[in-house]
Amino acid sequence: MPSSTSPPALPVRLHWRWLRYGSLALDDLYDTLALRSAIFSVEQRCAYLDPDGFDRQCWHLLGRDVTGTLHAYLRGVDPGVKYPEASIGRVVTSAAIRGTGAGRALVAEGLRCTDSTWPAQPLRISAQAHLLKFYAGFGFVAVGDEYLEDNIPHIEMLRAVP
Repeated sequence: MPSSTSPPALPVRLHWRWLRYGSLALDDLYDTLALRSAIFSVEQRCAYLDPDGFDRQCWHLLGRDVTGTLHAYLRGVDPGVKYPEASIGRVVTSAAIRGTGAGRALVAEGLRCTDSTWPAQPLRISAQAHLLKFYAGFGFVAVGDEYLEDNIPHIEMLRAVP
């Protein structure tokens, strides 16, 4: 992990692909589950079943670098699957590219994809509470009270129709 005196990381250019589950190649699926496990289970020390039964009904946004390494991912969930509204979740960037703006690029690209897939529709998320300001910067507003999900404080947020 870089020290606080390290120079800022250089921007990482990612190639984005927005795919339905059935269009994911086996390597896409493997890389996705590996990245999500590395961050959500190992780094965040959270024991839960990541493949939760929703992936097959979702869109998947994959951000790969020029070498093909998956560094950024989120899934888009159709309206009515988890919430009445469309939603995004499993938003993750690899530790190797944190601090480069890749997280903002991931969410911005995810919003472009969701706005295209579900035009003029609100979008709901279950955000880790410490990321409230981050998501507010994309137009999300907290709705409801903070709650524990997998022993991590979360809050539901809603982005009105763009």
